[in-house]
Amino acid sequence: MRNILLIAKREYLEQIRGRAFRMSTIAVPALFAVIIGIIYLTGRGAGGNKHVVIASSDAVLADGVRSRLVEDKDAKSVVEVLTPAKPEDRAALVDRVRTKAIDGFLWIETPPGKEPAAVYISQSAGDFITDSKLGSALNRALVKERLASSGIKVGEVDALLKNIEIETSQVNKEGKEVKSNAMTSFYKGYIMALLLSMTTMIYGLNVARSIIQEKTSRIFEVMLAIAKPSDMLAGKLIGVGSVGLTQIGIWVVAGAAIAGSALAGPVLSGTLSIHFSWAEGILFPVYFVLGYLLYASLFAGLAATCETEQELQMYTPLAAVPVWLSFSLIVMVVNNPDSALSVAASLFPATAPIIMMLRMGSQIPPLWQFAASIAILILSIWATLWFSSRLYRVGILMYGKRATLPELLRWLRYS
Repeated sequence: MRNILLIAKREYLEQIRGRAFRMSTIAVPALFAVIIGIIYLTGRGAGGNKHVVIASSDAVLADGVRSRLVEDKDAKSVVEVLTPAKPEDRAALVDRVRTKAIDGFLWIETPPGKEPAAVYISQSAGDFITDSKLGSALNRALVKERLASSGIKVGEVDALLKNIEIETSQVNKEGKEVKSNAMTSFYKGYIMALLLSMTTMIYGLNVARSIIQEKTSRIFEVMLAIAKPSDMLAGKLIGVGSVGLTQIGIWVVAGAAIAGSALAGPVLSGTLSIHFSWAEGILFPVYFVLGYLLYASLFAGLAATCETEQELQMYTPLAAVPVWLSFSLIVMVVNNPDSALSVAASLFPATAPIIMMLRMGSQIPPLWQFAASIAILILSIWATLWFSSRLYRVGILMYGKRATLPELLRWLRYS
């Protein structure tokens, strides 16, 4: 036990004193804050600052589309109306788009006795946000015009078409209604899952790189004189894992300090209000430790079979497949956290830590699912450690010999 603690202390101090630890501890939260801020600000102004022309032979319809577009004050769009629009006007508008005098134009045709047809012409093929806004505005203007033509007064038409904001609430475990927000639930689950996957992968890879460096420098031959291979592996896992917990602890304290400041008040009290429950605060480090041990023990066994870091990097994408799989399910899990696939993914050990964070962001799963998920993770860690430790015992002293499948089976028999 003494050797394990000595090795863990060495690994911990070596990494905690490094420049990379200090830089990542400061840079990662700052980068996340910048990214979230950019997403929020660009999302508010998405499709804005556009200069478009509404061209139609129906002046009332064109004015209706324009009125709908300028209602969005955040968009700050410039909307012109061209009526009555003639066929020769279309070529002139195309030329204005070509010269970037305007961003695009909506050409509306209203043939007698037929349904109106519309096309949006711009330089960008991916301007789907403006296209969506124009479609919504056109359809609303058409409904308004049809209602008015049926004899309903203009004031009554506006009342009929008035939007109603839908508030969302969630039923908690006690059966009480509590206010919720789908977007903040998504962000909360996504942030927890991203932090968990990033830290477990980074520190799992740190264990692997440490093994490769010591293997190539032959320092293992000295260390094995005073410590068993199993003690060395256990010390590495504990030491590097403690570095990860330290870094997350610093992030949590810094986040709590920022959240309590006057600077964060307007954001945390608005539509992006994100709050974490005690259950999430307790389970996050639990799943971090379990996820880290699973990935780190896997990387440790993998590193023992490699000769160089370049060889290790070739296998890294394969080890990251469960992380990619977890994030590919994010929309399904957040929208339906109690589906059979969501539950199965939260019990599968390779994806359980990330999927559970995503599920907790929307709805706290039943207690038995947490217990089953943690129990399966512990069994998986034990099995992975059993396999990796046997590869580690032999592989750390193997030089210049390719680790083929028959060779790996031979290593398992040796240990």
